[in-house]
Amino acid sequence: MKKQLYIFSFFLVSLSLFSQEEGLVLEGKTIDKDTLPHIKLDEVYVFPQLYKKSWWNKWKYRRLIKNIKAVYPFAKLVRHKFAEMDREYKLLETEKEKRNYMNNLEKELLNEFEDDLKNLTISQGRLLIKLVDRETGHTSYEILKDYKGSVSAFFWQALARIFGSNLKSEYDPWGKDRLIEELIFLYEMGLL
Repeated sequence: MKKQLYIFSFFLVSLSLFSQEEGLVLEGKTIDKDTLPHIKLDEVYVFPQLYKKSWWNKWKYRRLIKNIKAVYPFAKLVRHKFAEMDREYKLLETEKEKRNYMNNLEKELLNEFEDDLKNLTISQGRLLIKLVDRETGHTSYEILKDYKGSVSAFFWQALARIFGSNLKSEYDPWGKDRLIEELIFLYEMGLL
């Protein structure tokens, strides 16, 4: 109890010195005829340590952080491109216009991002598939099926399955993908 009182006293004294030197004016709050300094603090998020202290789990955790840093910018870009493409696609009337639009868009995206996407590892590709579902609300398979057709979606799904991936993978932020969700939150806050 004494230790907590000393810490609290130190905090108040240092706060008052800081406020006098820098010209900071503190808001006061009156509780039971006693005025106390009142400071609004930023929200603090606390996540439990999810990995055990074995070197293998630490390595996997660091690798996941590295993969998120590499893939998450692509997932955000997919969200913006998908919204833009969906708007344009819905304005087209005939099937021929839609097919030409999709073919031109596919060529444009390949020219722009092919080299970057080829350099992704298999685990980064799997993570990207999940993050596409997180950002767009649709699995990669659904997007392919809706915009390129069932045959194309089946072909790409079969190719993904050969490499151990699944285009039908759904993102589960409260279940098995909870760690990914927490790391993305930390990445967006600039803490990774």
